[in-house]
Amino acid sequence: MLRQLFAALADPTGVTAHRRGALERIAFMLRDWHSAADKLTDTETRMTKVLDELKLTQLATSIPGLSAVGAAAILAETGDPNRFATARALVKHAGLAPREKLSGTFVGRTKLTGQGRPALSLAAWRAVWGAQRGNPVYAARYRHLTKRETNRLTATQAQTVIAAAILRQLHAVITTGQARDPHIATHGTREPRQLALAA
Repeated sequence: MLRQLFAALADPTGVTAHRRGALERIAFMLRDWHSAADKLTDTETRMTKVLDELKLTQLATSIPGLSAVGAAAILAETGDPNRFATARALVKHAGLAPREKLSGTFVGRTKLTGQGRPALSLAAWRAVWGAQRGNPVYAARYRHLTKRETNRLTATQAQTVIAAAILRQLHAVITTGQARDPHIATHGTREPRQLALAA
């Protein structure tokens, strides 16, 4: 819209008569944009304040690429993650758990259940963008899923996998009270030295 208005101002035909109205419309649009940006900033500040009060900020942001705002948005939709017995139950609650189409001996393509809490699914999806850039494990996982030779996933399918992974890791760090361990995230187990010290 702004481009069209500026293009119209560059056109000598009728510009003089309509310039004041066009500029006034631009001013209204900019005022609305600034108002929306201010409200968004205020909302994000309130969200992160609640996360701080619950003493969850450090745990949640121990997952690289997940911001305090992203974690707060997810937790606002999940409630206390401890009410989910498993991380898979949380993923299912978001509608991000896969389901195979079965009929007799026929096995169809695996799809999402399509059930769950849409707002939670959306919050997890939004967290994916930052996670892909700031988390090397997620980035590598995404590249593998979209470039492997067999059963290659589309970009959307791979991002769904990452969204589910974010929910699982967030469930893990909050329910255990332990910050994310990068070695476990990469290799599925703690470092040998940590295991020896624990013993």
